[in-house]
Amino acid sequence: MSEGCEKNPAGGSGPGASCCEGAGPGEASVTTAGVDPRTTAKYFGSGVLALGIWWLVYQGLFPFAKWFTFSLLTLTPGSHLTSAVQFFVFEAPKILMLLTLVVFAVGVVRSFFTPERARRILAGKRESAGNILAALLGVVTPFCSCSAVPLFIGFVTSGVPLGVTFSFLVSAPMVNEIALVLLYGLFGWKIAAVYAGTGLGIAMISGWVIGRLGMESHVEEWVYAAPAGGDEEGEVLNVSWRDRVHFGLDSVRDIIGKVWPYVLAGIAVGAGIHGYVPENFMAGIMGSGAWWSVPLAVVIGIPMYSNAASIIPVVQALLGKGAALGTVLAFMMSVIGLSLPEMIILRKVLKVRLIATFAGVVGMGILIVGYLFNVLL
Repeated sequence: MSEGCEKNPAGGSGPGASCCEGAGPGEASVTTAGVDPRTTAKYFGSGVLALGIWWLVYQGLFPFAKWFTFSLLTLTPGSHLTSAVQFFVFEAPKILMLLTLVVFAVGVVRSFFTPERARRILAGKRESAGNILAALLGVVTPFCSCSAVPLFIGFVTSGVPLGVTFSFLVSAPMVNEIALVLLYGLFGWKIAAVYAGTGLGIAMISGWVIGRLGMESHVEEWVYAAPAGGDEEGEVLNVSWRDRVHFGLDSVRDIIGKVWPYVLAGIAVGAGIHGYVPENFMAGIMGSGAWWSVPLAVVIGIPMYSNAASIIPVVQALLGKGAALGTVLAFMMSVIGLSLPEMIILRKVLKVRLIATFAGVVGMGILIVGYLFNVLL
């Protein structure tokens, strides 16, 4: 669970407002007056124009990278440095442009959802159906690392079963829509679908297993004594499309403003791997033939604290150098969904045994995914 604040804006004032800035999940209540249809049409027209400009710039990135590398810098074709520089110059604006488009779209979508609304939907659901619903809601609900504790308290005190709560907490950071769109843009729909399906499967099954173990006594006692949130929280009323566009723009400003250095750092690491690591070098270390590669990838990934956007360029470079898909997926999932910093945050509300059980169950699911895809692909 290492998305940082990637999944919701830090300065917004609406349904996507950040938990990192002190607002509890779903606190915002927004009511706006009606908007002139001409104003709405103006916003949509501006959006279509902006999307057209975005597409034209996006199509010109590869020719620009070639011009920058060979004409402006006059680097020698075929050298390690040339390969690394061309990778960075092409991938940096490409990923940042994709990220900007995705964050804006998701910001608009999230103006329809709040964590409080998810809590009310899940309250009272029996575990089997609740695990499935919680995992699906986790994909579209604002979440960041610092919101794990208030979300957990809100869910548990509202009567959401412990296992269902964990399905949500696993899915929300792991099956990240930013990761899915970037994976689709870089690798195609098959790998994006594999990542989404396996991530949701891990979230559902992990929550179900934890629920069957009956570990409610390993939640800190003060959590159950905390007052449940009122039903009036998190309502979003009469929000116009203009407001939703502003939510999306706020998301872009706040999220991209926070993560761009980490994204560039990830791309730089990927460029180094792409330019200087020999072809198929990673096959001996992270290939499907090395049985220890999957657990090693998970062990390496757990202590890391990174968002999806900055780890994907590294994943791209590893796959290009011969690493197996299952091993790379295991590495990515452990970085995003099973980080040590997240477990330290959850220690405020969970006892050590439950945290260890959570890490073990999710880690086992990631290992199974890694080995399964190494065998099948």
